[in-house]
Amino acid sequence: MSGRVDSYPSTRPGRDRWILKHRSPRSKVDPWRPISVAIENEPSVKGGIERVLVMILAGSECPWRCVMCDLWKNTIAEPMPQGAVPAQIRAGLAVVRGRLEAGDIGAVKLYNSGSFFDRHSVPPADYQAIAQLVGGFRRVIVECHPNLVDSAVLKFRDLIQGKLEIAMGLETADPDVLAKLNKRLTLAQFARSARFLVNNGIDVRAFVLIQPPFTRPETAVDDAVDSMHFAFECGASIVALIPTRAGNGAMEELAASGDFVRPRLATVEKALEAGIQSRRGRVIADLWSLEQLADCPACFGARRSRLEKMNLTQSIQPPTACHACGAC
Repeated sequence: MSGRVDSYPSTRPGRDRWILKHRSPRSKVDPWRPISVAIENEPSVKGGIERVLVMILAGSECPWRCVMCDLWKNTIAEPMPQGAVPAQIRAGLAVVRGRLEAGDIGAVKLYNSGSFFDRHSVPPADYQAIAQLVGGFRRVIVECHPNLVDSAVLKFRDLIQGKLEIAMGLETADPDVLAKLNKRLTLAQFARSARFLVNNGIDVRAFVLIQPPFTRPETAVDDAVDSMHFAFECGASIVALIPTRAGNGAMEELAASGDFVRPRLATVEKALEAGIQSRRGRVIADLWSLEQLADCPACFGARRSRLEKMNLTQSIQPPTACHACGAC
């Protein structure tokens, strides 16, 4: 190998080709079985803690080619067969049947590694069956690209018994960085979709990246604060902070060129603290694969626990002291 860095293109078609070129292998996915099923805790809209059933579902690959995305690994290249998504949900519910009978799980997340309202990923003919399967939940959360928010959302809203919440990736409020992420989204488009949802009685959850590519580490916290502010101005009721991670091939290439620097755990802590202190709405940090950001194994466990407690209490917790790395 020559060690030559393959520069990131300046055009959308060029970026699509570049991202596909640098992809790591896709996982083997069964469209009839969920990827994973888990139960999480989240701060509820009324205060306190809500138990949430989280199903990561197999889906058809999203038509967008976001440079930071690795969700395509758990997708298939073809449209999802009709009946497959309800079958996955049915299987997921069976896994936690005993817990559901206890009656302490109020919400369900149906995250399909793409967009729920992409008809290739979730056939509209399956909406009725899905609505019946999630009829026992007070809140149903699905994810969708803002540009796919349309009348299909209202159709699904009317079919379910619980409150609908749609999670959309804002990623960043910096328009230049957003364009480079290749999401094919503008801030105006995000705002328009969020207003449509709020005006139709649908809650909005926004995903905001901590230190995405093409940004500087020293401005990462301020950038996240600006993005959270924009999301709440658009009507979001909760913001999920996502520490930007590598692992999809393209991000490794951007790291080699200096266009991506992984965020440090301290940056995640400061961003969450700033979001909670703003009191604009609920702010949580995504703790998935957080160990990738650990600089000090001696204090990582305590710092992760602190983040989790801040997520649930929506209050700043005492900092973690570490004699090994000097953190305080």
